[in-house]
Amino acid sequence: MYAIFKHSGKQYKVSVGDILKLDRFSAQAKSTVEVNEVLAVCDKELKVGSPYVANAKVVLEVINDGKDKKVIIFKKRRRKDSKLKRGFRRQFTRVVVKDIKA
Repeated sequence: MYAIFKHSGKQYKVSVGDILKLDRFSAQAKSTVEVNEVLAVCDKELKVGSPYVANAKVVLEVINDGKDKKVIIFKKRRRKDSKLKRGFRRQFTRVVVKDIKA
C-alpha cells in the first residue's frame, strides 16, 4: 500500500515505515501530524482524487529537525571577470510514516 500526498508544494510517494525529510515546519519531536492533502492511494486498486481523495489521510510522526549539507551556488560569466559564490543549508523536519488511512 502506498499514497501520494502534497506537503509545502512538493509531492511525496510513501509507504508505511518510510522516513522522509520534509521542509521544516513547527512541530515537537514525537508528535503526530495528519496530512489531508492526499492525491492518490493504492491498496489493491488505485484511487485518484480530484484534486484530493475524500476521507484519506497520512499520519506522520516527527523524529527531529535538522540542516542538510551545504549547497554551493557558483555563477561565472566568461570573459567578464564576474563571478558569484553563495551557499545555503536547507532546513528540514525528519518524519516517519505511521499509517495511511483511506
